[in-house]
Amino acid sequence: MATRLDSSAWRPIHTRIATALGIGWMLDAFEVQIIGSVIPGIQEEFGLDSTQSVWINIVWFGGIALGALGFGYLADRIGRKRLFVATLILYSVAALATAAAPDYTLFIVFRFITALGVGGEYSAVTSAISEFTPARNRGLSNGLVMSFWAVGGILASLVSIVVISTLGLTWRYTLLFGVISAAYGLAARRLIPESPRWLASKGRLDEADKVVTSITGIVSANGYNDTAGTSTGRSRLHELWTNYRGRLFFGMALDFSEAAGYYGLFTAVSILVFSASTGAVPVDDGVLPYYFLIANFGALAGGIVVSFALDRLGRKPTVTFSYTAAAVSMIGCALAAATGSATVVLVAFTIAAFFATCAWVSAYPTFSELFPTRLRATGIGASVAVGRIGAIIGQVVLAVTATAWGVGIMFGILGLFWLIGALAGVIWWTFGTEARGVPLEELAGARGDPMGTRGAAGAGGAGGAAGAGGAGGAGGRRAEGLSVKLP
Repeated sequence: MATRLDSSAWRPIHTRIATALGIGWMLDAFEVQIIGSVIPGIQEEFGLDSTQSVWINIVWFGGIALGALGFGYLADRIGRKRLFVATLILYSVAALATAAAPDYTLFIVFRFITALGVGGEYSAVTSAISEFTPARNRGLSNGLVMSFWAVGGILASLVSIVVISTLGLTWRYTLLFGVISAAYGLAARRLIPESPRWLASKGRLDEADKVVTSITGIVSANGYNDTAGTSTGRSRLHELWTNYRGRLFFGMALDFSEAAGYYGLFTAVSILVFSASTGAVPVDDGVLPYYFLIANFGALAGGIVVSFALDRLGRKPTVTFSYTAAAVSMIGCALAAATGSATVVLVAFTIAAFFATCAWVSAYPTFSELFPTRLRATGIGASVAVGRIGAIIGQVVLAVTATAWGVGIMFGILGLFWLIGALAGVIWWTFGTEARGVPLEELAGARGDPMGTRGAAGAGGAGGAAGAGGAGGAGGRRAEGLSVKLP
């Protein structure tokens, strides 16, 4: 039963699953961030003008949006494990094809396919880790898995330093590291079981029971008799819109805000602040990867700190304060750029990366756990798709703003993007459910309860009160053997 998953002590298999998903997420991050270091080489080889260079990012974010939405739907239909492995292999093979692209057109095509696979990973990884871990550890484990993103950024910086700056090789060699992802995708099949909650949602209770027993070490005489409500014939997006609209808007707002703010920050610093040719505080292209390496260490620290805060302070304050701090940090970047000192800008950039990562790492565990199991990956995919639209809009707006009004106003616009997430956090803090320590089955909520205020059946604050089954304790756990029908 699901209650065994929530009441289980943390065991080595939990660590194995979380680490396996985190490594996959790290490889995604590598693929996303390595392109920033090799854009100058791509521009030079293909003779790209500024418009063609912009399309590299537009196609990338568009591919992630479609991949997150499409593969998120499939993850709810055919399972988390299959999609995690399939999308990992898809984007790694496409990355290898991108490295071999003979011209700009094929480069764009393969880059788009790579983005589809990375988008699918957003849905598969985020939904999977939420469904495996005990309720009291869900925020920490999910946050730490998300923090592997910064590790991927560090790896991308190191590869670009070694391959391009030290060895003097071309951008194509950096993309060949995609073969590591392909090999890992094959190995991951043995490291990660299928989500027992998803299996139960499909009526495969015997399989779900075996997975739960292997994870928790707890055997139930009743087997796995929780169900997660089989899907109707309606569109999953229609069901989300009809019954969980507030949660969907919350996820979309957080993801739009972080995507516009996070990608906007790194784009602004690399192209509009540190660019050797056009930047407000120009630095040599060979130095830039070292700056990004330092900033990614700041991002890693932010992810680790906020991961602990999610379970210790709760989702509501952590999300709201993180987005607010990210917005304020943009003021620091603007003031630093005005000094003309590359060192001062680097310090401000690293601090901003810390808080920006606090914000987005807090977002994914928070909104992903609010959707029912049968709709979780679809809800995550829809939120991510809207978020990538924010990334596209953010970059276009920043470029126009910096050209017309300067770098200071540009960072001010970035701060406004982050405030969208802060406002969403305040609204959720007021009307929504505090999910810290609450089992996913309770968080699913009742139909027609879009904000989820009845979803925790009285749970809230520190760990939740007694659940619908009348069992008290952390997270409102139910007594073993109680059958729970989810909406």
